[in-house]
Amino acid sequence: MPQQTRELPAAVRALSPLGDYADVFTAATRAGATPEQWARAMFGDVPGPAGLLIWRGFLGLRLARQPSPDTVAGWRVDGRGDDWIRLAARSWFLSAHLVVTTADGHVSLATFLRYDRFPGRLVWPPLSAVHRLLVPRVLRAAVARTERHAPRG
Repeated sequence: MPQQTRELPAAVRALSPLGDYADVFTAATRAGATPEQWARAMFGDVPGPAGLLIWRGFLGLRLARQPSPDTVAGWRVDGRGDDWIRLAARSWFLSAHLVVTTADGHVSLATFLRYDRFPGRLVWPPLSAVHRLLVPRVLRAAVARTERHAPRG
């Protein structure tokens, strides 16, 4: 069962300069996937209907429309390391990072936002409640999908 962490670990916090909103959810897993594989298991190569509604519709994020090695679900790959990947997107009123990390049999998804203009402060708070309901489901589904397709030892 994915759990939200109230305090972001310093190592996760250091992966994004955006600071108006931040959260992280973590799930245990037996799968040894890379952070990019986890990100693609969570979101796909292009945004699905829910992503289009929330990310483009409500948040106005500018996302790539075609699959690419440089994007995950339309989000630009903005940075990566051995145990993390950072995805970035912007709208006219906010900037966003999704950071996927892996460590010690766990996968985490952190969300970071910066309100670039006033509407961000109005739009995100009600959407954050929906976000906190959806992220555990996204993580659970990604863990199930990835573990199902992981090679057996």
